[in-house]
Amino acid sequence: MTRMQFHLNGRSVQADAEPATLLVDLLRGPLGLTGTHVGCDTSQCGACTVLLDGAAVKSCTLLAVQVAGHEVTTVEGLAEGDTLHAVQEAFIACHGLQCGFCTPGMIMSAVGLLQANPKPSEAEIVHALDGNLCRCTGYVNIVAAVRQAADAMSGERA
Repeated sequence: MTRMQFHLNGRSVQADAEPATLLVDLLRGPLGLTGTHVGCDTSQCGACTVLLDGAAVKSCTLLAVQVAGHEVTTVEGLAEGDTLHAVQEAFIACHGLQCGFCTPGMIMSAVGLLQANPKPSEAEIVHALDGNLCRCTGYVNIVAAVRQAADAMSGERA
């Protein structure tokens, strides 16, 4: 068992993990953050996407011990109190979800994109979401939600 410290959703945490424990399992298990989903066990679906030092990563591809000393943000860490993040608001407004299983991963990929590129083109949005699978939608509303969030975050009208 390895004792590690990292920042999770803006606060410092300590956790114990076996060397082979995946980050997604640490988040969902001992840390109780179940917004990060396990969808495929093969890193294909993107349901487990979180931000690591601001970049979108699939938490099923990282060992928990690899995040020691780093900043991890999950979907639970986006809202400020009762105020949702602009991407979360846009997913609601644009009906960018149906069953909701893929939504946390989609949102985290979108946030990672918008932090790196505040004004992405539609092609850049599609590319950023390429690693996230949704079995319910045709992605049109998801792409529209990311566009609306980008506009809201840059102060433009949607």
